[in-house]
Amino acid sequence: MTLALVTAAACALAYLALAARPPGPLRSLLKTTAVALLALAAALAQLPGLLIVALGLCALGDLLLSRDGETSFTAGIAAFAAGHLAYVALFLTHPASDISRLGQSPQIWITLALAGFGAVMASVLAPRAGDLRLPVLAYIPVILGMGVAALTLTGQGALIRALPAAFAFIASDLVLAGEKFLLPGTHPARRWTPYVIWVLYWGAQAGFVAAFV
Repeated sequence: MTLALVTAAACALAYLALAARPPGPLRSLLKTTAVALLALAAALAQLPGLLIVALGLCALGDLLLSRDGETSFTAGIAAFAAGHLAYVALFLTHPASDISRLGQSPQIWITLALAGFGAVMASVLAPRAGDLRLPVLAYIPVILGMGVAALTLTGQGALIRALPAAFAFIASDLVLAGEKFLLPGTHPARRWTPYVIWVLYWGAQAGFVAAFV
């Protein structure tokens, strides 16, 4: 497991140097491998099967999103949506999960904030997503649902890492959506968004592995 984790981290760092570059075979390989090796590490450590499935689906999403074109982007969204649903199932079926926590404070306020945030995201992105409008709108409740599901887990032990990892995942998708649909092509922020997205995203995946060790 240790070797797989170290190699995954090395691939993640190598990809970070290429994150703002145009799509290419090496970039796709590093991006996909950095998460696929986390899935391998989870399998070697005999971590929950749903965690392995979620990581594998996200690795597939990485491969698809690392390529140009709306077809690849739509397929990547589908792969990530499936990965998020696997995470939802993982969180809700864990012995430390308790749905009644969503009715307690501060979970109830965080859940309401996520719902409101989702409504704002939908209203902002819908008119700008063009032909991708339906997949984007369908993806929003899935990613936010993953965050809500993480709120049902206990905030003790290793599982305390699951919630910040879920929020980092949500943040990475928010920055990605802003980059793709909101920022003009010449906006100076585009120099930094690929790096921010990758750090948040890969950190989230590594955080999920750490949460279930």
